[in-house]
Amino acid sequence: MQSNELTRRGALGIATGVAVCAAANATGLTTQGGEAMEKVTGIGGFFFRAKDPKALAKWYADHLGVTMTPDSYGGTAWRQEAGTTVFAPFKQDTAYFGDMRYQWMINFRLRNLDKMAEQLRAAGTKVEIDPETYPNGRFAQTADPEGNPIQLWQPGGVDKS
Repeated sequence: MQSNELTRRGALGIATGVAVCAAANATGLTTQGGEAMEKVTGIGGFFFRAKDPKALAKWYADHLGVTMTPDSYGGTAWRQEAGTTVFAPFKQDTAYFGDMRYQWMINFRLRNLDKMAEQLRAAGTKVEIDPETYPNGRFAQTADPEGNPIQLWQPGGVDKS
């Protein structure tokens, strides 16, 4: 980790330790001041601004398989597989996301990083695979058509499902 800054890989390492402790808690509740505390069970949505929301939603569906939000409550929304999710605020001046105009970076878990990179590159999207394999898997960096940073993660080692 560079200059005491929390990175995605470091955050995942911390999350692994937290997950081990949480697994020991059979009720699924943590305690706060000796009382059971209700907690969220996952991320129910990710909302962000876009110049062209319909075109960007289509890009995510076509290239990453994140299905578009249905037009009605009867439709089927994207469902993700269970796995580690890290929620980690970074310092405001972090360079980890790239261009300072972008205030967020999403990380997508996937089964095969090389196949996803090949698929994205064939569609004209630049993908940079980190050559190092970390204790919790492999990573790559890319961006959507509006420049929003995306990290791709193939879990491995301590985070292998």
